[in-house]
Amino acid sequence: MEITAQCQCGQVSYILKNKPLKVFACHCKECQKLSTSPFSITAVIAAEDITFSGESKMWSRKADSGNTNTAVFCPECGNRIYHFNPDDRSTVKLKLKPVACVDDVMFKPQMHVWVSEKVSWYQLPENVPCYPKQAH
Repeated sequence: MEITAQCQCGQVSYILKNKPLKVFACHCKECQKLSTSPFSITAVIAAEDITFSGESKMWSRKADSGNTNTAVFCPECGNRIYHFNPDDRSTVKLKLKPVACVDDVMFKPQMHVWVSEKVSWYQLPENVPCYPKQAH
């Protein structure tokens, strides 16, 4: 299995060599800002299973957990590519906008987190675990 994807302008790309460890939809206010939609989809990927190429920029903030959340994005089109915790580089949190057209089953959310902040009009799917804040 190998999936190749890129940012909106094509300057940053990656090769994903294995399935995600997990996929979730996050409804927190920060993800609503990031995705300019009711939630963002994130795939947690083992760092050794993905290779990035192209020039990128980073921006960091403190998450509610107290961890640093560093975002990596394309400096040309601004497309967010992934997030990581500098204190734990074993995984990356791949933002799925660039791969929205690929395997829709592989990237189907296995859970919804931060539903305490979800927009009122979005109906959560049945039979998918939901957590008011972050899942553990």
